[in-house]
Amino acid sequence: MLAEMLAELAVAPRGAYVDGTFGRGGYSRAILAAGAGRVIGIDRDPAAVAAGRALAEAEPRFTIVAGRFGDLAAHLAGLGLGQVDGVVLDLGVSSPQLADAERGFSFSQDGPLDMRMAQAGLSAADVVNQADEQTLATIIFRYGEERAARRIARAIVAERRKQPFSRTLELARLVQRVARQPGAKIDPATRTFQALRIHVNDELGELERALAAAEQVLRPGGVLVVIAFHSLEDRIVKQFLIEHGGRAARPSRHLPAPLPGRPARFQALQRRPLTPGAAELAANPRARSARLRSARRLAEPAGSEPC
Repeated sequence: MLAEMLAELAVAPRGAYVDGTFGRGGYSRAILAAGAGRVIGIDRDPAAVAAGRALAEAEPRFTIVAGRFGDLAAHLAGLGLGQVDGVVLDLGVSSPQLADAERGFSFSQDGPLDMRMAQAGLSAADVVNQADEQTLATIIFRYGEERAARRIARAIVAERRKQPFSRTLELARLVQRVARQPGAKIDPATRTFQALRIHVNDELGELERALAAAEQVLRPGGVLVVIAFHSLEDRIVKQFLIEHGGRAARPSRHLPAPLPGRPARFQALQRRPLTPGAAELAANPRARSARLRSARRLAEPAGSEPC
C-alpha cells in the first residue's frame, strides 16, 4: 500500500521520518523520493540492516538502525533527534523473509523451524519442543485464533516424544493432518505458523511499545501510519487510536456512551481503515488482508504532560 501510505503521510519538504520496518527499503525510498530531508530506517533483521547500509552509503539523507522498532524513541535519541514529522510501521513478515526457506517462516517449503526476525533468541523449534501442552495451546489459540489449538498442541507433544521437530514441513504436515477442515480456504497450518512467529518475535508487544513511542516522538502535526495484516495487529492499532483520540472504547451500542477519556493526542485521518485497490491485489495477492490506519499528532493541551 505504498501509494496510500505516501498520500496519508503527506511528506513535508526537508521533514524527518521514521520507517520502523525497513525490510528491503521500498517505503524508505519512496519517502526520500517524495522530498523528505531525512529518513531513519529501523530493522532487527540482519539481512534488512545490510540492505539499509547499502542505501545509506548511496543516500546521505538516510540512516539505518539495527534494532527493534518498539525502541524507536531510544534510537532517535541516540541519533540526537528529538521529534519527527512521521512514523510508518508496515507490520508482519516481509516477502523476502517468506521466500527464504532457511528463515523458517513458510509452511509451503522445507527449512529449519526458526522464524526469528533478529536471528537470535529462542526459535520456533525451541518453543515447539520445550513448551508444555497448555502453553502451546495458549500460544496457538491467542496468536493464531485457531479453534483446534488444544488438538494441535496435544498432537505436537505426542509427536515430539518420538523425535523433536526441526523442520518447517514436519510441523506443517502434522498440523495439516490434525486440523484439516473440508472446504477451508486457507491451509490448516496458516494459523499455527502465524501464532508461533508472533510469539517468537513478541510482535504484539513490540507494536504496543512502538505506538507509545510514536506518541512521544511525533511533533504536533506529525503523522502516524500503520499497515496491519491480521486482526490482532489491527485491533491494537484501532484501540490505541480510540483511546488516544480522547474517547474510551464503547463496549456495546446498547450501553450508554462512556465518559470522555484523557485529552486527545491523535486525530484519525479516516473513519475506516484503507484497503488495497484492485491493481495492487492483482500484483500482490498477499496484500488482500492489509489494513492501513493513520492519525495526526495533536498539540499537547495546556498544562498537560505527555504519557
